[in-house]
Amino acid sequence: QVRLVESGGALVQSGGSLRLSCTASGFPFSQYVMSWYRQAPGKGREPVATITAAGASTTYADSVQGRFTISRDNAKNTLYLQMNNLKPEDTAVYYCNAPPILRFDPWGQGTQVTVSS
Repeated sequence: QVRLVESGGALVQSGGSLRLSCTASGFPFSQYVMSWYRQAPGKGREPVATITAAGASTTYADSVQGRFTISRDNAKNTLYLQMNNLKPEDTAVYYCNAPPILRFDPWGQGTQVTVSS
């Protein structure tokens, strides 16, 4: 049974920082490219950051470039998202999952990030 459990979300002020975690189980995590996605109120899910299986390469959405850092610890089956200089526009539920063609269903519960102005 694949499980993706996101945690670390909170209510923070604009300019603050958070570190999200995603603990994975039920699949060979270390062999998978993984991504963080987010879904803002009234919007669809969008990818915000992606990391290759061994962590050698990362990519980011333009909206978070320079502020967010994705990383992983394959020994712990855990994906991280360090979020700095948070903005109200970052308010969303954040999820981890594989890229679209390999994406697991159902998604995890996500973790709520709320950034106040």
